[in-house]
Amino acid sequence: MTDLTELRERINRIDSQILDLFQQRMAVAADIAECKAAAGRPVYDRRRERENIQRAADAVPPELSGYAAVLESVLMEAARASEYRRIGRRDEMAGRIAAALASQPTVFPQQAFVACQGVEGAYQQIAVDKLFRHAQISFFDTFEGVFRAIEEGLCKFGVIPVENSTAGSVTHVYDLMMRHDFHIVRSCRLRIDHNLLVNPGTRREDVRIVYSHEQAIAQCAGYIAQIPDCRVHVCENTATAAERVARSGRTDVAALASRDCASLYGLEIADRSVQDQSNNYTRFACIQRGLSIYPGADRSSLMVVTSHEPGALFKVLARFYALDINLLKLESRPIPDRDFEFMFYFDIECPAAAPQFLTLVGSLSDVCEEWRYLGSYAEAL
Repeated sequence: MTDLTELRERINRIDSQILDLFQQRMAVAADIAECKAAAGRPVYDRRRERENIQRAADAVPPELSGYAAVLESVLMEAARASEYRRIGRRDEMAGRIAAALASQPTVFPQQAFVACQGVEGAYQQIAVDKLFRHAQISFFDTFEGVFRAIEEGLCKFGVIPVENSTAGSVTHVYDLMMRHDFHIVRSCRLRIDHNLLVNPGTRREDVRIVYSHEQAIAQCAGYIAQIPDCRVHVCENTATAAERVARSGRTDVAALASRDCASLYGLEIADRSVQDQSNNYTRFACIQRGLSIYPGADRSSLMVVTSHEPGALFKVLARFYALDINLLKLESRPIPDRDFEFMFYFDIECPAAAPQFLTLVGSLSDVCEEWRYLGSYAEAL
């Protein structure tokens, strides 16, 4: 019986040979890049890639064909990433990003006209105050109203929620992202602390109706289940729920909202911090219409549509891997009016000024049907 140590030594020797051949392959790929650049030819040759992958799959026994195809794909992806770096490829979007970096503002603005959904006391308003020192806020009934205010120039910035650590992504906002023209310029995480707010004199055991936003209701589902015979009513946001309870004057209704709403609407706190998980955070994105990249931008967001074929998403992920770009989030959403087609939303971690980021945005069109750059930004803690 062969000793395990001996087998591992054999593997190491084989790996050394593979790495030697890999270096030779990359050197030839560099020569190919120079030839292509001199001839004005594109880096990506889809027909040749298909042929190479098929040749690799056919060159090994059937049980290894899938693995050989993946290996060939990774090798070609590494070579292509190296080629892009050498020739310094730029497309229109990469050029716009480079221009935005060259004219980068010195600091993120502290005073601004800002649009957000809801009313005074809503978590969106609290997020605005976290992002801006002095903000003049215009409130809108819907998230779409916020996007339109940005597009039409009514406000310079808008603040929208994008995901919650307990309830997940705000899917309606993601759908709106596909339809509107904007760029993310900053984000922040806000600790969400829901409280049971009631009219003065109301006891907790008297509550039979709870008003709040659907996300807050989901985040407090366990607590609500403990209230006997409780009915839940969904509101546009938590502050609107608190306002509705205050206007009712009733002693059998309550709202799930922030503590700020208690003093704002003359309510009492019947129960504090009633969310099911204590580490309950919501991420908010600050958006504007024009492309600006502010100092410290080390995150970027992208929307990508791939072809409907095996390995399509893998090719996009391989591009991130080849460029050593960390993936923070991957979310899929169905594309409206396009049956069985999906958009993939990516949050990535990479300084916007890093060469590999510009290489990425300059080459994404090779591995997907369409894509959209949503912005580069820093996240306020």
